[in-house]
Amino acid sequence: MAGADARTDAREERRNRLRALVTDKGFVRTADLATEFGVSVMTVHRDLDALQAQGWLRKVRGGASCLPSTQFHGSTSERLTTMVRTKQLLARAAAEELAPGQVVMIDDSTTCLNLVRHLPEHTPVTVVSNSLPAISALAREPGVSLVALGGTYFPAYDAFLGAHTARSVEAFRADVLFMSTTAVTGGRCYHMSPETVQVKQAMMAAASRRVLIIDHTKFANQGLYALAPLSDFDLVLVDDAAPAGELRRLRDNGVRVRTVTGAPGAPRPHGAA
Repeated sequence: MAGADARTDAREERRNRLRALVTDKGFVRTADLATEFGVSVMTVHRDLDALQAQGWLRKVRGGASCLPSTQFHGSTSERLTTMVRTKQLLARAAAEELAPGQVVMIDDSTTCLNLVRHLPEHTPVTVVSNSLPAISALAREPGVSLVALGGTYFPAYDAFLGAHTARSVEAFRADVLFMSTTAVTGGRCYHMSPETVQVKQAMMAAASRRVLIIDHTKFANQGLYALAPLSDFDLVLVDDAAPAGELRRLRDNGVRVRTVTGAPGAPRPHGAA
C-alpha cells in the first residue's frame, strides 16, 4: 500500500512539474518531456491527457501548449486577462436584470465573475455558485446569503464540477441563472469539459429564468461537448462586435438577444440592435 501511495505522489509531483514547464515555455515537445523526467513517451502522453482534462494545457501534434486557441481557452487566470473591459460592460448590463430578494445562481465563468461585484447593490440576495472566486468574494458581504456548491474541485477552472456538483444543484431553485459558455456554433453552446456541461445543464434546469452572457469571441471558438441551444435562454447578452449574421439568425430563431455597446475598439456591426 505504501508503495502505491509513493507512486501516486511521484506521478502527481511529475505532473505538477510538467505543467509548470509547459506554462513557462509555452510549448514543449513530448520527446523532450520524456527525457526531462526520465519516463517513456507513453507515460508523458498519459500525463498530458490528465492535465488537458483538468484544463491546464492542450495537447498538440508533437507536444503540449499552454497558449490559448480556438479550442483551448486557457486556465481561469489566463481567461481573467482576456476581454476584460468587454466582460465588465456585459456584467454591468446583466446587473440590470437583478432585483432584491432574488435567489441568483452564478456559474464558474470569468464573465459572470464580473457580475459578482454588482450583487451587493441588490441585497438582500441569495447566491448559489460553484465558482470558488465568486464564493470567496461574497463570503463576507452583508445582505448576501451564500450557498456554495461542493463536489470535485478542478484547479484549472477554480470551480467545483462534475456529477456530485450537478446533483447538489438539484436541491435548489433559483429565480435567475447567469452563465456564460466557451463557444457558440450553429446557435448552440459548447464546452471542452463534460464535467462543466453536467453542472451547467443542472443549473439551467433549476432556474426559472436563464441569462447567457457572451462576448463576440465565443462565435469564433470551438467546443467538443454540446450544452444547449441558445433558444433555451430567456435572454442572451452579447457585445456589439458580435457577427451581425449570427445575431440575425439567432433572432430569426426566436432568441431574445440584447447587444451591449461601448466595448473599446469594437466596431458596431451593421444591423446590430
